[in-house]
Amino acid sequence: MKIESISQLDLHFFGLTINTAPQARQQLFTQIHEIVFHGKGGYDWGTIYNMPIWLRKFTFHKIDTFYKKENEKIEQSTNPPNQQTLIDSSGKVNPPKFNQKTSYN
Repeated sequence: MKIESISQLDLHFFGLTINTAPQARQQLFTQIHEIVFHGKGGYDWGTIYNMPIWLRKFTFHKIDTFYKKENEKIEQSTNPPNQQTLIDSSGKVNPPKFNQKTSYN
């Protein structure tokens, strides 16, 4: 005899299934970790866990945007445009210009 749940409030009602619940939980804890870690001491785990979802997502987005802009500025300052490097994007080593023979030699 098969026993079925008579409750209409199964996990499917909330959009979670047996397969997606662990993934949603992992995403939640990853987001909490990222805010606490990259918040540089401004947040503790309990505060973020109990924070309203909309505020937690807003905070995560702001921190994410800040670090992406910071990385872009760092890349621009370390590799200014029109600067020759010794290693090109394919990994080939370019000889420095002072080692190359000029036409007047």
